Amino acid sequence: MSDVEKGGFISKVIGPKKRWRAYKARVKELPENYRTAAEAIERYLMHFVPTDGDSNASMFEDLADLFEQAAADGMPIHEIVGEDPAEFVEAFAQNYSEGGYVPTRARKRLADDLAHAEDQAS
Repeated sequence: MSDVEKGGFISKVIGPKKRWRAYKARVKELPENYRTAAEAIERYLMHFVPTDGDSNASMFEDLADLFEQAAADGMPIHEIVGEDPAEFVEAFAQNYSEGGYVPTRARKRLADDLAHAEDQAS
């Protein structure tokens, strides 16, 4: 894959680089447990790669908004994602794409990562 092809693929997956970097900077500023949870959801969302980079960029920006507000309100992570984190993330992603195939391993990792984020708050 050439550098030009890689750049097109990256833009397709995460949207414009400037927006992606801004999103990553926002997540980096979150308290540790919220950052861990947001990054776990981000990894899981990568399975829902819409063809429109702008939609994907908006999805991640909205994710940052959600966790920034939750952190400001002191809302526990489990109150954000509910009983089934995979279901929450898949419903969240449906607002931006048609969705995609999510392997069982990705679901398990998401649940484990969010449980770890909850433990960090204790």
